[in-house]
Amino acid sequence: MQERIKRIIDFILSLGGILLLLPIFFIISILILIESKGGVLFKQIRVGQYGKDFVLYKFRTMKPHSEKLGQLTIGTSDNRITRIGKLLRRFKLDETPQLLNVIKGNMSLVGPRPEVRKYVDMYTAQQLEVLNVKPGITDYASIKYFNENELLGKSANPEKTYITTIMPEKLAINLEYAQKHDLGRDFTILWTTFLRILHLKR
Repeated sequence: MQERIKRIIDFILSLGGILLLLPIFFIISILILIESKGGVLFKQIRVGQYGKDFVLYKFRTMKPHSEKLGQLTIGTSDNRITRIGKLLRRFKLDETPQLLNVIKGNMSLVGPRPEVRKYVDMYTAQQLEVLNVKPGITDYASIKYFNENELLGKSANPEKTYITTIMPEKLAINLEYAQKHDLGRDFTILWTTFLRILHLKR
């Protein structure tokens, strides 16, 4: 019953969010197209609930074909990121197209952030339990590692830092959520994320 209620809330809030943000989406789309060639949306295969792949949507914040140079974004000085992309990332506006993923049903507003297959293949049997719940746009791990790109930018070996330090810590947080979550906690996460985006909470 709780999952059904969560799905209804996800759908209503996501649809309302898209309608409310349509003018902003239009402006963002124009700015992306003016600055660099390529589409407005960035699409990437991520691993969803029960290990099923799905297409995740974001506003494109990098130059075309940048993913071929690596899937991790290293700091704010990554020269693959466009000027409008830096602004979108700062306020997490690049993530807003994932409201479409929520409406489609392959994501929730709150849940463990979905990973690419490359990193999911490194999960232990216990860590794979995070796939028992639907992935989300935000979660406690995302709040804790709000400045993840900056942390990786300070590392001598960003890939190793992500795999050996950041990813296990985020998975530990997500495992706790997967084992014990409710609507009250979800609303708390949404509110905390909103405050964090506005830089009102650290």
